[in-house]
Amino acid sequence: MTYVVEVQDAVRLVADGATVIVGGSGAGHAVPQRFIDALAEVFTAEGRPRDLTTVRVVGVGDFADRGFSQLALPGLMRRTIGSNIGNEPRLGELVEAGEIEAYSFPQGVLSLLCREIAGGRPGLVTHIGLDTYVDPRHTGGKQNARTTEDLVEVVTLRGREWLLYHAFPIDVAVIRGSTADEDGNLTMEDEAVQGEMLAMAMAARNSGGIVIAEVHRLARAGTLPMRAVKVPGALVDYVYVDPDQTQTYATAYSPYYAGALRRPATAAPPPPLDVRKIIGRRSLLEFRAGDICNLGFGISQGIGAIAFEEGIADRLVLTVEQGIFGGVPVAGNEGGAGFNYQAMIEQPSMFDFYDGGGLDVASLSFAEVDRHGNVNVHAFEGRVRGPGGFPNISARTKKICFVGTLTARGLDVGAQDGRLQIRAEGALPKFVDEVREVTFSGRLARSNGQEVRFITERAVFALREEGVTLIEIAEGIDLQRDVLDQMAFQPIVPADVGTMDPRVFGAGPMGLAETLPGRETPQEARA
Repeated sequence: MTYVVEVQDAVRLVADGATVIVGGSGAGHAVPQRFIDALAEVFTAEGRPRDLTTVRVVGVGDFADRGFSQLALPGLMRRTIGSNIGNEPRLGELVEAGEIEAYSFPQGVLSLLCREIAGGRPGLVTHIGLDTYVDPRHTGGKQNARTTEDLVEVVTLRGREWLLYHAFPIDVAVIRGSTADEDGNLTMEDEAVQGEMLAMAMAARNSGGIVIAEVHRLARAGTLPMRAVKVPGALVDYVYVDPDQTQTYATAYSPYYAGALRRPATAAPPPPLDVRKIIGRRSLLEFRAGDICNLGFGISQGIGAIAFEEGIADRLVLTVEQGIFGGVPVAGNEGGAGFNYQAMIEQPSMFDFYDGGGLDVASLSFAEVDRHGNVNVHAFEGRVRGPGGFPNISARTKKICFVGTLTARGLDVGAQDGRLQIRAEGALPKFVDEVREVTFSGRLARSNGQEVRFITERAVFALREEGVTLIEIAEGIDLQRDVLDQMAFQPIVPADVGTMDPRVFGAGPMGLAETLPGRETPQEARA
């Protein structure tokens, strides 16, 4: 039987020392925010529940004070597990100070681990994370010195190395839906993502725990469309209503995010010709019509707008790891949502597709690249962060474009007459001798036969068997002064270095509607 309770009473059901998993994603996407509010309020007033282990698949926060930042209260947590603490800065401060244990695992690992826990299996066996920071031969995902228990191990199956991420019991799952009927059946018709609400509920149920659900509204028993139910009421123990529930932290409700309506094509001003657009344009030149793609956070998010400007958005299949298949990903802090999509699927299923190599091309940001072709995206500038879904997206994708500026801190560039202009050089080199921590392994990429590009505003590099190799340079740029002297290692510089396409630096569209190449046929790929 499902009981309707007040949210404060739901919080009081959580025992000291419990392991609590919270659903949702990023900036409020399907996040049971009222539970987070009440947990902070009740703990502050009553001093319990305390010593919790908190788990979330995606970092939950607005990069300021909402979300898991609210739970940065000494004594509330003993341990936290997630994929990205960067949008939870106050919690990150506790981790940096060594006041709680903290693990950072890839987003897809945590998403799929929910199903392993539900199935009573010992953990998730996967290739994701091998030879990177999360490999126990590196850090094992531990984010500070206080964190000592090993939650991941190397195993050998059928002659291959794999990582086994340990399963653990879930005492409380806090999930979210749009509507619940009197029997506890949950629908998600208003949500921008589905996440893994069903897997979380099953994991808690099969661990002997409880399931608490936040909903926007209640309905009479038997009135919800059966096919619309995403979590059966038999799995839900308690429901509370938040009449002020919003779709994300920034959007009260968008029928386009929910998939209830398709957004009409409207004229929009093209993105300004700045360094982000220059890099995004050059990355887009690596895409082909019909490619199934992923666009990462940061510079890559702008590629969707560039593709729209070029009139080719409908010739690419853009995906978002949270489960958006096709359509247009939403950029900025609401990343994770989308509109005009083909389908919204559950997040674990999307990561099954990614982990198995289903993506044709991905464009992902980098913070550091080293002489081995390793990439660091999760540990830099003295702050604990996390990789999100980056390790999953990059592990088996056929072609990867890592995008970013060659230097940082003070870099000022522009474009004029189809040429790049460096007005002020950045003080921080981003191509370093050794990355601080490895989020992407250049060695494994070469052994997997992946095609890797490192795309900057002034030069493009390829990862080849012999090493990081310069393949293009912007016209008018001095190779020694503007490229090689700004790198901490010497890349391979062949005699036939090409010139970056001048269209990348031009004021108008690049004309990709006429020049976008098509995908190879299966016969051509085998040739």
